Amino acid sequence: MNVYEMSSIKTLFTEALAEKPDSYVVDQIFARFPSLTDLMNVTEQELTAIKGIGKVKARQIIAALQLARRLNAPVYSHPHVIRSPKDAADLLIPEMRYLQQEHFVVLFLNTKNHVIGRPETISKGSLNAAIVHPREVFRAAIKRSAASIVVSHNHPSGDCTPSQEDIQLTARLVEAGDVTGIEVLDHIIVGGDQFISLRERGLMTS
Repeated sequence: MNVYEMSSIKTLFTEALAEKPDSYVVDQIFARFPSLTDLMNVTEQELTAIKGIGKVKARQIIAALQLARRLNAPVYSHPHVIRSPKDAADLLIPEMRYLQQEHFVVLFLNTKNHVIGRPETISKGSLNAAIVHPREVFRAAIKRSAASIVVSHNHPSGDCTPSQEDIQLTARLVEAGDVTGIEVLDHIIVGGDQFISLRERGLMTS
């Protein structure tokens, strides 16, 4: 959690809970949940274990966190154009940065590289792996009448380094894209606020 985010969340808490920024309750929350991912996935039970937080206050905190997540989410009321890996990452990171399991997500693009609708989660995995089949990816792409796609998944550890399995999956997806005529433009791996583009790293076969 960077300083700006910590300050913003603390401000949100103090206003929602009518607490001082340096109050025991606020200090304990940030001591027990030091990362933004931990904080965004906190449960009512975990919060009520802190002295001074009852069920009502815990629900207020969770509501405040949900509001913060919504305020951070990309707005899809106007077309997004993907011209670079960063353009894709800017849409994907706010959706995926807090996830504690691996999610495999696809951005669908038209012939002008405009994003079609919202990103779609194709599969959810365990803590360490998302299982996805190319058939599921391209079925969704055909349904959206996509000309091309950007695929993405998150590493809950925060380390974006692609595994050999990530590279092999990307190769299978590129091959399936060649068959269907729907190009796989990139595979973005998200880890917290960071990302890696397999296209930029030269890890895509075409």
